[in-house]
Amino acid sequence: MPKNTSKSPAGKGPRTPARKPTRVAANRPKGATKRTAKAAVKATPDQSQERIVRALETIAAHLAAQGRPAAEPQSFERADAYVWHPDGRLSAVPRVSRVELFLLKGVDRMRDILMENTERFANGLPANNALLWGARGMGKSSLVKAAHASINAGRKPANRLKLIEIHREDIETLPTLMEKLRDSSFHFIVFIDDLSFDGNDASYKSLKAVLEGGIEGRPENVVLYATSNRRHLLARDMIENERSTAINPGEAVEEKVSLSDRFGLWLGFHRCSQEEYLAMVRGYCSHFGVEIDDEALEREALEWSTTRGSRSGRVAWQFVQELAGRLGVKLTAK
Repeated sequence: MPKNTSKSPAGKGPRTPARKPTRVAANRPKGATKRTAKAAVKATPDQSQERIVRALETIAAHLAAQGRPAAEPQSFERADAYVWHPDGRLSAVPRVSRVELFLLKGVDRMRDILMENTERFANGLPANNALLWGARGMGKSSLVKAAHASINAGRKPANRLKLIEIHREDIETLPTLMEKLRDSSFHFIVFIDDLSFDGNDASYKSLKAVLEGGIEGRPENVVLYATSNRRHLLARDMIENERSTAINPGEAVEEKVSLSDRFGLWLGFHRCSQEEYLAMVRGYCSHFGVEIDDEALEREALEWSTTRGSRSGRVAWQFVQELAGRLGVKLTAK
């Protein structure tokens, strides 16, 4: 059936059917398109400005780090101890928190070995990196700080040994620290307290390279002393997990256990006996002038260790602090 066609007003033949123009935004509210466009125009400059600000801050941080002057040898004359920060700063420590060497009881053999190694190093002779491992609270970190102070006693400022502490979480910045110390005329003990590795932590590789494996090697004027409760610096379950999951269990374990092998000195600290514990308590009381009947002192000290569940230098010191506070005695050397 033919389609209906309409004639033109003049009757001159068929006319094309009329079509309505297509309008995309016919159903949109009036003014919506304009508002959307304006919002897009406004958002784009703000976002761009924010990205530019972030980029400029990043560039400024990098330039500041690169433009920071390296620590000059004479800058180490300010103090004998410093704390290393991962941004490249060395903060001077005017007063080190430590105990006197003679107050450390029950660690005579370890003390003598560490003192001999430290003295050789301070005199410019070859010395080993040292790992002090073992029971908690037995004076590992205290021995490092006491040995440093003892070696410096009586030395001229130009020959004094410097102690630099680096925190466990900043080990990956060790190579940067080594560069700062390499050209100095001073000798440095880089001290890492409570060193251990857990999980998939791979920062131990930076420490391995600094100890022995790097192409530059450890600077001759730097020695590393570390303390840990673990002999191999790894938890037992980590080692067992390596054995159970690795294709070659022996190689997987050797990769991580070899870290402790790079310390030339292994000094083991073990739990002290009751006599050694009481000797520590009496030594602290005598040094700080805490006066109490010896029988009462022994009874209270043993009761304190029983409630703590262990005997150690730390427990002895905590008991003396409690006793001195109760008796109204300030812990200042006589």
